[in-house]
Amino acid sequence: MLTPIPVANFALPSAAMQITTVEARALGPFTWLKKPAVDGPPAQRDPKVVERVSEMLSNIERTGLDAVRTYAADLDGWTGELEVSAEQLRRSGDALPVDVREALELGYERTHRFASTQREHLTDFEIELAPGVMGGQQYIPVSRVGAYLPAGRFPLLASAFMTVGVAKAAGVPTVVACTPPSGEHGAHPAVLYGAYLSEADRVFAVGGVQALGAMAFGLLGEEPVDMLVGAGNAFVTEAKRQLFGQVGIDLLAGPSEVAVIADETADPEWVAADLLGQAEHGPNSPAALITTSEELGRRVIAAIDHQLQTLATREIAGAAWRDFGSVILAHDPAQAAAISDILGPEHLEIQTADDDFYLKGLRNYGSLFLGPWSTVAYSDKGIAGTNHVLPTGKTARYNAGLSVSRFLKPLTYQRAQQEATPALAPAVERISAFEGLAAHEATATIRIEKIGRFSGAFRGTPAVARNQG
Repeated sequence: MLTPIPVANFALPSAAMQITTVEARALGPFTWLKKPAVDGPPAQRDPKVVERVSEMLSNIERTGLDAVRTYAADLDGWTGELEVSAEQLRRSGDALPVDVREALELGYERTHRFASTQREHLTDFEIELAPGVMGGQQYIPVSRVGAYLPAGRFPLLASAFMTVGVAKAAGVPTVVACTPPSGEHGAHPAVLYGAYLSEADRVFAVGGVQALGAMAFGLLGEEPVDMLVGAGNAFVTEAKRQLFGQVGIDLLAGPSEVAVIADETADPEWVAADLLGQAEHGPNSPAALITTSEELGRRVIAAIDHQLQTLATREIAGAAWRDFGSVILAHDPAQAAAISDILGPEHLEIQTADDDFYLKGLRNYGSLFLGPWSTVAYSDKGIAGTNHVLPTGKTARYNAGLSVSRFLKPLTYQRAQQEATPALAPAVERISAFEGLAAHEATATIRIEKIGRFSGAFRGTPAVARNQG
């Protein structure tokens, strides 16, 4: 009997939502109204997690579906059918309150519409680069995607919209999904209904590392997937990390993050509520307020303390705010923007008198929420249409959230006619000869000789190609 895997915190090795000494010097003077109690990132890769995931994936690859079933029984208490039948999927919404079902349908519709519009704006093209030389690009979806739909302490019901649904909007032919079973009850009906609305081709009641391994190794009656997407706990994230290369992935996500840039025009109660709204994701979820108003900053701190007294999830949100919450006083909007770009938060709200200043100037964030009426939760639940699978741990410096473009390969092609040879071959001959790549040179020479190097076709060869050497 395997020992159940304990819940573990995870984050990328960078200092998530923290400011280093070097970064602070570059910013110039600013004031901490509240500093995180924990000095450092929320968590690092746990060597025990890395080792256990490696062991599990090796076992799954070697033993196949038997290992998946063993892990399902020992870790999730599930011995039933792994695949959710089409009928069970279709009827999953029957187990939900009508208002919840309608809210999920609304979330799917808006997320699908936004993703479909993204796809429409990614257009193929072809351009004539020289007479007889055509270059083009077309967007081709990956063939098979595996989506992980988490269903832990707080099942994120919109996850299927953001992963399965967006992949389908991109034109992916086959999308399979896995979601953890819960003991003898099987998969969560609301998660299944989200997968049904999102048009998943097949859904399996398999959780954790075994789910990702099964999809990556092709153990679920499908060929191995080309790409794995979806959030999860430390073990799921580590499995994606170790499988990357064999399959593509969306991103490696750590604890949920939120930052708010606010000035004296913001309502401290609203700012406090929005910070706690993301802090309740987990006790290591960073939340930061960046403000140009000391009065607002201190009022937000007081409002958070007050709201935590009656918040049902105060044990989680309170710990996150205590250990990883911060309030930073900037001396002007430009410095506030610079601080935000260093933090590179997953979710970033702007509640100021000049939101457009930040819209035009900010560079590093997962998704931006402009104005006091644009709370992060609207996107989290799919109701605002944008994706909630977003970069964390300062990776927004070079990464973006999940979108249809992640499922599409911008593949290029070239088409050269015989008459284009003079515009191509002589320069390739010279470059190849200079590099010492004789076979490259020969591919150009053989085409020149087919036409005749001294034919009239080459009289118009540009001087840069004829006279250098």
